[in-house]
Amino acid sequence: MVTPAPPGSRQTGQQRQTDYPTDHSPTDPTPEDHALLTAVRGGDSRAFGPLYRRYAPAARRAAYALTGNRTEAEDLVAEAFAKVLAALRRGSGPSRAFLPYVLTTLRHLRIRHAGVAARIELTDDLTRYERGEPFQDPSVAALERRYAARAFGKLPARWRTVLWHTEIEGGSPSTVAALLGLTPNGVAVLAHRARERLRQIYLQEHISVPGPGPAHAAAGQLGSYVRGGLASRARSKVATHLAACPACRRLHGEVAEVACGLPRGAIHAQP
Repeated sequence: MVTPAPPGSRQTGQQRQTDYPTDHSPTDPTPEDHALLTAVRGGDSRAFGPLYRRYAPAARRAAYALTGNRTEAEDLVAEAFAKVLAALRRGSGPSRAFLPYVLTTLRHLRIRHAGVAARIELTDDLTRYERGEPFQDPSVAALERRYAARAFGKLPARWRTVLWHTEIEGGSPSTVAALLGLTPNGVAVLAHRARERLRQIYLQEHISVPGPGPAHAAAGQLGSYVRGGLASRARSKVATHLAACPACRRLHGEVAEVACGLPRGAIHAQP
């Protein structure tokens, strides 16, 4: 499958091989995105071209991270953009948060394709399937580890330290207490707070926050909002914004979807 080039575009095979994963084109939404999406939804398919040219490089980087294969990444991007275009033509799809919508579509397609591949695997050993073990896609797992590692790096140094000693090295609160100058109970409380904050930041890593403005403030707190980690006033502000902002509601849906698949204790500290 070949990536559908927008009208007037000349995308060569050489360009497709070199524009990712090193291309760092901008990914923030622009003021014209809403107008272009509205035009496509109204039947003007040519308006999809500028959106494709702006966001396809970021989509390819994400697809390459998921697949590790440029050919598969191209196919995944092509299918994702085709699905988004079809959704817009039906009158649905994104109204502002175009790239997050595309990236969510990419992830869903990758997981679905991986599931299909798993079902047609040729093997004589059916033991693990008879036990009901879920399929684990290594490329998706690698991307999730990168999200977790970035989240860990954003924690305060003291929180990273307590997680390192308790989660990675398996130290008891009494052992770690001597290292940090705390009581064992203080270590346990600090580790609990650090783990919860790690989960919140990890969820936040799954979405692209819009530029400056009310949407930026609300979207930047969605990881904490979904985990119930905001104070009542901040939570009320985010809820009020979500009620009036379809784009942020879609981002909230993405974060909530990831949170639903997050088993208790699944996110651990990473170097």
